[in-house]
Amino acid sequence: MTWAIAAKLLAILVAVAIGWAVGRMRWLGGGEAGSQPGEPGDPARVLANAAFYIFVPALLFRTTARLDTSALPWAFLGAFFAPVLVLIALLYAWQRWRRQPGENVVVPSVKAITAGFGNTLQVGLPVAAGVFGEQGLAIHIAVVSLHALCILTLLTSLVELDLARDRASGNLGATLLQTVRNTVIHPVVLPVLAGLAWNATDLPLPAVADEALQSLGTAVVPLCLTLIGMSLAYYGWPRTWRGLAGLVATKLLLMPAVVLAVAHWGLGLTGMPLAVIVMIAALPTGSNALIFAQRYRALEAEVTAATVVSTGLYVATAPLWLALLAWISPWQPPP
Repeated sequence: MTWAIAAKLLAILVAVAIGWAVGRMRWLGGGEAGSQPGEPGDPARVLANAAFYIFVPALLFRTTARLDTSALPWAFLGAFFAPVLVLIALLYAWQRWRRQPGENVVVPSVKAITAGFGNTLQVGLPVAAGVFGEQGLAIHIAVVSLHALCILTLLTSLVELDLARDRASGNLGATLLQTVRNTVIHPVVLPVLAGLAWNATDLPLPAVADEALQSLGTAVVPLCLTLIGMSLAYYGWPRTWRGLAGLVATKLLLMPAVVLAVAHWGLGLTGMPLAVIVMIAALPTGSNALIFAQRYRALEAEVTAATVVSTGLYVATAPLWLALLAWISPWQPPP
């Protein structure tokens, strides 16, 4: 791994540390006597809600509205998303089967997104550009354009189904109706559907709207990075690491291994396309996992810790995956 990429990772950790310092010093309030993390006045939750209801929807709508679907490399996308989505669904099913009586029904989905949603922007973009050059970056961006859409839509549907089932007391019709309504009328799914609908009209976004959406969307990265640090300050490290190490290992080791096996030995993908999608699968947990956890008020401390720890460990695991890929199916590095 080059120094430029290592510097990007270090910059991410610095941004997280700044957020932690702000939260630790209580510069944005909160932490008063008798208050608890997650209460309405908790600044970490206020920022998470701002990201979830304002900035992330703006980014998703603008991305899908401007997406050139005819230019997408569907073979590469299938080689990535098929194993990733199946693995996330299996992990969700496993966690749901293991859920303890009385445990929050959203826990399986939160654990699944922690182990399945990668940091494709803050970490992924500089890695793709630095290691694979312009050609690899184009493949990476194609995957990123559908990354949140596919994974967040799947897990939102699953978590809303669990919540509806828990509230409906066995009424199948009410469960399905509530699941569909809560999945569609959702800060993640609705802007994606609206963006795809606009995309289908073949009309360009009005200049003013495009500029406003771009301005809001650019706030996602710095806001989410500082949010991770603030959450760490407010929620602290988890009391137990039981199960957390497994989620981090799944994200950094199991997921890229499954993508490599399916894409290379199953679908015959080789060279740079193979390397790019495997390295996307090997990325650390993304900040959207924390926003998801705070949205459903479950495992905030655990997801925060997994995000920070997996980002730190990625410095060690990324060179191992690059070396393995160079040995299995070499690609030509950029000049």
